[in-house]
Amino acid sequence: MPKASEIKKNAAVEHNGKVYLVKDINKLTPSGRAGASLYRMRLYEVGTGAKADESFKADEILNTVEFTRNKVTYSYLDGDEHVFMDSEDYSSYFLHKDTISEELMFIAEDTKGLQALLVEGEPVGIELPAAVELEITETDPSIKGASASARTKPATLSTGLVVQVPEYIASGERIKVNTAESKFISRAD
Repeated sequence: MPKASEIKKNAAVEHNGKVYLVKDINKLTPSGRAGASLYRMRLYEVGTGAKADESFKADEILNTVEFTRNKVTYSYLDGDEHVFMDSEDYSSYFLHKDTISEELMFIAEDTKGLQALLVEGEPVGIELPAAVELEITETDPSIKGASASARTKPATLSTGLVVQVPEYIASGERIKVNTAESKFISRAD
């Protein structure tokens, strides 16, 4: 069983008899000499999606829950539910838009490398690949002769995400975006 300091984002933990998915972790370090680091975690209950904010001492032991990853593709939006299809057995997984709101900014209909996180057979989240390819829908006109390392400009992508891109990139181009940092990597192949 890991300590609170060893827990990573998107881990499934058991706390107060319920299973939660860790969505965000903030490390708080008190300024006093005797102060131990605290880890403030934003947790979402598996099944209901109820949000909880909890603080744990760095050496506090937490029970992790095993979860499986299944390769999926994005299918369609059904009301407030996003439907993903399992790539192996073609079963459908329904995830509420609030549960995967951060991930939705990187998911287009042709996004490859998505994985559904399942706890006890129930979908609890989506794991993104390290980089995704998205199309630029709106940006300032490209500037001829702009160097690759010069200034950047904002670009709105097909999912609504706004990233900074080099000045030589134009609307309609496909680019690679780092999903961890929401940053431009390169033009897509």
